[in-house]
Amino acid sequence: MSEVIQINVPDIGDFDAVEVIEVLVAEGDEINAEDPIMSLESEKATIEVPCPQSGVIEKLMVKEGDQVSEGSPMIMLKLSASDDKKAEAKPVEPKKEAAPTSEKPAKAEKPKPAPAAKAPPVPTEVPTQAKGKLAHASPAVRKFARELGVDVSVVTGTGRKGRITKEDVKQHIKTAMQSGGQTVVTSNFDVPPFPAVDFTEFGEVESKALSRIQKISGKYLHRNWVRIPHVTQYDEADITELEAFRNENKAEAKEQGFNLTPLAFMVKAMAKALKKFPKFNSSLDVDGENLIYKKYFHIGIAVDTPNGLVVPVIKDCDKKEVFEIAKEMRDISIKAREGKLAPSDMQGGCISISSLGGIGGTAFTPIINAPEVAILGVSRSSIKPQWNGKEFKPRLMLPLSLSYDHRVIDGADAARFIVYLSSILSDMKKMIL
Repeated sequence: MSEVIQINVPDIGDFDAVEVIEVLVAEGDEINAEDPIMSLESEKATIEVPCPQSGVIEKLMVKEGDQVSEGSPMIMLKLSASDDKKAEAKPVEPKKEAAPTSEKPAKAEKPKPAPAAKAPPVPTEVPTQAKGKLAHASPAVRKFARELGVDVSVVTGTGRKGRITKEDVKQHIKTAMQSGGQTVVTSNFDVPPFPAVDFTEFGEVESKALSRIQKISGKYLHRNWVRIPHVTQYDEADITELEAFRNENKAEAKEQGFNLTPLAFMVKAMAKALKKFPKFNSSLDVDGENLIYKKYFHIGIAVDTPNGLVVPVIKDCDKKEVFEIAKEMRDISIKAREGKLAPSDMQGGCISISSLGGIGGTAFTPIINAPEVAILGVSRSSIKPQWNGKEFKPRLMLPLSLSYDHRVIDGADAARFIVYLSSILSDMKKMIL
C-alpha cells in the first residue's frame, strides 16, 4: 500500500509569515518531484514551493489568502509506487542533481542548468508587471525572461497547468524573430531601479500594506501605461438641458430606490457614439496585426471602493433605457463596495468611463483599460459663459478627457468621436433618437 505523508512549508528565509497567493494543484492531481505546489508572496518577493516527492494529492491543507510560515502543513501526498520503493532501498540517497563526487571530476565541468533551479526556494525580486496570476512562471523563469527583455505575460506556457518554462521563453523569442519581432514586448527600459530609502531617518513613519486590489490593479495600470501609446483629447459638453431633464426626473427615480446620476446619461450616450465610430469598439488581437470589431456594447464604470479601484461592466447598454442603466449602476456599485463582484461582472468591457465629477478637477489623463482602445475621463461640471452668436449665456459645461491607443486611433478620429459624444450630451433628442 502506498504511503501517505504530510508535506510542510520548507525554509522560506527570514519571513515569519507570508501569504499564499496561488495554489497550483488540486486534490486528485498526480504530480512529480519538484513540481510547484503553491506560490507565496512576501512584501518584496515571490516564492514558489516545489513538491519534494512524486505522488497524488490526497488533501489540500492551504488555500489562497492563507498566511503560512516554515513548517506549516501544505498537502497530504500519497506517494507513487516508484517513490515507495526508492524510499525503502535508498532512504537517504541524494538527488540526481547533486554535484558529482571527486570520482568523476571530468563531468563536473558540464553541470546541467535545470537541476540548479530545483534547489530549495529562494526569495526572488519580481518586477511589478510580472507579479500575480496573469503569467504562471517560477521566479527563476521570470528572471530569465527579464534578462532577455521579454514580458512573461505574453508568453504561452506549455508546462503543467500552463506554467511557463525557459524553453517557452526561448521559443517565444524565436517565433517573434521569425515574424519580424512583433510579439516581443520588452519589459526592460534600461532605467535605474528605485533607490531603497530608509524614511525613518527623516522622521516618524507608518507602513500600511497595499490591498489585494491595489496590488493587482497597480500591475495592470503599469503594464497598460508603458505598453500603450496614450494620447488624450479634451473637450467640453454643454449639459444644461441634460441637467434640467435629470432634475425633472430624479424624484421619480428616487421613489424607485436609485439615483438618476449624470453618469447614467453618459453611458447611454457612449453606446450611441460607439455605434457611429466602431473603431472605438474594437481591440487589437494578441499579435497586434488585426482589429477585432465588437458587435456588442458593454461599458465599464470605474468604482472607487475602500480597497481600491474596480471596473464593473454594464452589459448591452445600447438596448437599455437610462433608468435601467441607473438601476444597474446602483446594484453593481453596491456589490463593488461590499467586495462581492464576480469575475464575470468585470469582463467583456468595450470602453470604460472614469468619473471624478463628484470630487472635482478640470481634466486628467485616464489610463486605458486594455484590451480596450480608449477610456473617457469625466471631471466636475461648472457654469461658464458661452457665446450663442448674439450674446454670452451661462451654460453648464462638462469637461471630458478621452485617452486613446494611438496604434489604433489617430488624432482626427479621436477629435471627431469626442465632438460627437459632446453633441449627444448637449442635445437630449440625439440621445433618445
